[in-house]
Amino acid sequence: MKKMTADEKFMKMALTQAKKAAAIGDVPIGCVIVRDGKVIARGYNRRMADHSTLAHAELTAIRKACRLAGDWRLEDCTIYVTLEPCPMCAGAIVQARIPRCVIGCMNPKAGCAGSVLNLLDVAGFNHQVEVTKNVLHDECSTLISNFFKSLRNKQQ
Repeated sequence: MKKMTADEKFMKMALTQAKKAAAIGDVPIGCVIVRDGKVIARGYNRRMADHSTLAHAELTAIRKACRLAGDWRLEDCTIYVTLEPCPMCAGAIVQARIPRCVIGCMNPKAGCAGSVLNLLDVAGFNHQVEVTKNVLHDECSTLISNFFKSLRNKQQ
């Protein structure tokens, strides 16, 4: 049996967060932020629950991590997210100076780490983010696909 990599281990934790979002009827997106091999913040999508377009997994986790760090800069962290960040979240990752983003699956409709745009690697910005894509892709993709299939079935 193949040993799980650190990226896979932390993406599993992000998947656990995504399942919390699904459990409350939100799009299942989860996120963890890691510093020195330890999770310092977690977040999951709560847009429907909080009635806020700002309640994305990444923003929740970044807010918590900044509070813990006592700084808006997260220069020594890695962010793990089950779905490619949207423009707002990609911008927040750049603004927080997070050096590395690990993504479970890509989002061809709204992703800003290469699918629609790549806001994480704009030469004109004062910070670029190293991206690792498709970590535990099948698990992340299946979770979100099943959520939307279930939603469509309920609407019929």
